[in-house]
Amino acid sequence: MAFLKALAVFLGTVIGVGIFGLPFVAQKAGFFVALFYFLLMALVVILINLLFGEIILGSKKTHRLPGYVGEYLGEKWKKISFFIITIGLMGALLAYLVIGGQFLASFLSPYFGGSSTFYTLLFFSLGAYLVFRDIKSISGVELSLLFVFLIILILFFIKAMPAVNIDYFETLDLKFLFLPYGVILFSLWGSAVIPEIKEMLAGKRAYLRKVIIWGTIFSAVIYLFFIFIVLGVSGPSTSEEAISGLNQALGGNIIKLGFIFGVITCFTSFLTLALTLKKTFWYDFGLPKNLAWFLTCFLPLTLFFLGLREFIEIISFTGAIALGLEGIIIVFLYRGFLLKKFSRKMNLVFYSLIGVFILGIVLEIIYFLR
Repeated sequence: MAFLKALAVFLGTVIGVGIFGLPFVAQKAGFFVALFYFLLMALVVILINLLFGEIILGSKKTHRLPGYVGEYLGEKWKKISFFIITIGLMGALLAYLVIGGQFLASFLSPYFGGSSTFYTLLFFSLGAYLVFRDIKSISGVELSLLFVFLIILILFFIKAMPAVNIDYFETLDLKFLFLPYGVILFSLWGSAVIPEIKEMLAGKRAYLRKVIIWGTIFSAVIYLFFIFIVLGVSGPSTSEEAISGLNQALGGNIIKLGFIFGVITCFTSFLTLALTLKKTFWYDFGLPKNLAWFLTCFLPLTLFFLGLREFIEIISFTGAIALGLEGIIIVFLYRGFLLKKFSRKMNLVFYSLIGVFILGIVLEIIYFLR
């Protein structure tokens, strides 16, 4: 049961808001371009998470990423990593608020009225309450919502499959060749929740590895099916958040199901990543527990009210820049861990991961400056 709960928390974190940006970037660049990115980035993410998992398992103290960086690389790098991790998690939480509130409004406002901002606040309030309650309540919610999520996803596929048009998969536009990178990396990233998984599994190495490997593979497969269905049905009409573009082809009832699906995926990820950021403030920087909770939940809400609400731009920047830098830090952290614990050097193969992240950061910057 502990393994299933841990897998549910991992999947509930990884399968989040990023899923809704995937069909749009796949339509722009081409389905097979997106498929290539998935094969590459799934391997990269599995390796990064396994490296981080080994660090966590081999360390006596309980930290989040900045704490481990401080232990093995020094206080200067701890501060740098904290800044990068905070940007990444804040970007993710902001994206969940933006799109989660939109989905909740699209589903409930026809019945109860109210603005999109009101439903964003409702989404936020429920999430902030469960984050305040901590991981035990969240793990139970994750396990329950994962089953609901899978049932809705299956129904969604069954309803949409007959409307799929294979011709929509033949598009290829080199102008958008690098667009999927940041969104796909964002959608697969799960390192932030690895310390939570280790705690839930009581440090069992074999189970942790299985959660990382199979959780990432399972997430990638679900994403590709989702892209196949949405892109195959919507084609050139694919919307940035995927669901509304299906309205003309599938009708109102299936779209309502899609909005429910959207709320579930956004909500589960918001819970777990918010808890991770809260514990980073709490464990690694010694802030009082309630202050850590307040900063975690209310800073993204403040960014939302300051007008940062462009979904694709948020997740693309967060994925390519913030998570790319986080990946580089994890590789160097693993090097420091090996040298300090075992006096061993890291295999040169792992340094290639740094090259992938640097290339992704550069290409993302070039793309958005065009």
